[in-house]
Amino acid sequence: MPYTEVGTTEVKLVLIAGHAKRKPNMQFTSLAHLLDVEFLEHCFHSLYRNKAVGVDDVSWYDYRENLEVNLTDLVERLRSKKFKPIPARRIYIPKDNGEQRPLGISATENKIVEKGITRILNSIYEQDFSDKSYGFRPKLSCHHALKELNDQIMENPINHIVEADIKGFFDNVSHEHLINFLKIRIKDSSMIHLITKFLKAGYIDDSLLITSDDGTPQGSILSPILANVFLHHVLDKWFEKVVKVHVRGYCEIIRYADDFVCVVRYKSDAEIIEKAFHNRFNKYGLELHPEKSRRISFGRFEVINAENEKRQANTFDFLGFTHFCDKTRKGYFKLGRKTSRKKFNRKCKIFTVWLKKNRNKKKPKEWWNTVRAKLRGHYQYYGISGNYKCIEAYYKHVVKTLHKWLNRRSQKKSMSWANFNNYLKCYPIPRPGIKHNFYTW
Repeated sequence: MPYTEVGTTEVKLVLIAGHAKRKPNMQFTSLAHLLDVEFLEHCFHSLYRNKAVGVDDVSWYDYRENLEVNLTDLVERLRSKKFKPIPARRIYIPKDNGEQRPLGISATENKIVEKGITRILNSIYEQDFSDKSYGFRPKLSCHHALKELNDQIMENPINHIVEADIKGFFDNVSHEHLINFLKIRIKDSSMIHLITKFLKAGYIDDSLLITSDDGTPQGSILSPILANVFLHHVLDKWFEKVVKVHVRGYCEIIRYADDFVCVVRYKSDAEIIEKAFHNRFNKYGLELHPEKSRRISFGRFEVINAENEKRQANTFDFLGFTHFCDKTRKGYFKLGRKTSRKKFNRKCKIFTVWLKKNRNKKKPKEWWNTVRAKLRGHYQYYGISGNYKCIEAYYKHVVKTLHKWLNRRSQKKSMSWANFNNYLKCYPIPRPGIKHNFYTW
């Protein structure tokens, strides 16, 4: 079966996007038929090759061996409504606060169908989503959200911040509310039924099948778009049409997935908005995290107010960065950013543990490229305007750790700092640098 990059379904998705943009109230009645063999083949080839396998233990390469037969059978089961998603394999990864974050690893066949549904939903909802929503959207990233936050605080009369974090959002999303939100735009019962099947598929945890009427599995391809649809109706539209109408000053929201902050001008408005957030999410069976949600004063007058009140100026964290009140060289206010302490300490610890574990398993030249990749990845995320000192500190930690553990490969100290610096000249590692300059975007 030949693999074509652009097919008839691709053209139809463009047409669907055009209709969705021109007609915000249009309902789509025929979508499930788009999941044909050609389209699912394209979805298959767009998957990452070396991702972890699900409970069926079938890898991307295993599925490719009989791709034409597998996809033909898959489409037949989809159209006859005999397709049943395989439960995800649940794993846990550590969080910064010591807790465990659950992730669901989908089977390869699930991933193919999830990818197809996601692309269909994206063609519709990308026309609806707020321009202040940045999580898991095409051509948008957390750096766009950070840039938006910078512009909001620097260009508008902002004096207060309302931080909000939804407690266990992905585990507590109501299936009933989510399906009702989807039905506003989608009247295709087959597509709704298929999405419901994925929501009800559950997961395997320690050989036990667990199902629930709430939650979307973190780690699945379909989960991000469903989460965005849910929060679009619960938060974004409500904030635009209700909250902004009932406050007397400027306010705006910046959201990345389930993590968002609200910038506000007046204290009285901030108090109203904070209470409104709690009431709004409680209505849909969710609650804000009591330790991660708060209201603070912040802005160009925060430093002066803090001095008058004999306290430290407030700071807040968003997307792994601590934001604080800073000054330009001429003494004017500007928004400062640095890697949050928790994130920085965790990144340093992760690198140290990794190096300690791998230093004697292979020769340095075999894992040296991994060191380079880790540094490049760190700079790519944390290398934003105003954060040079923190990425330089991480670079110094890596250099110091490399020197320490290379010397522990033998019983006697074998490499001085002079020799190690010469070694770095021959086998250099990436130097710190700003990758996202907000002042030239």
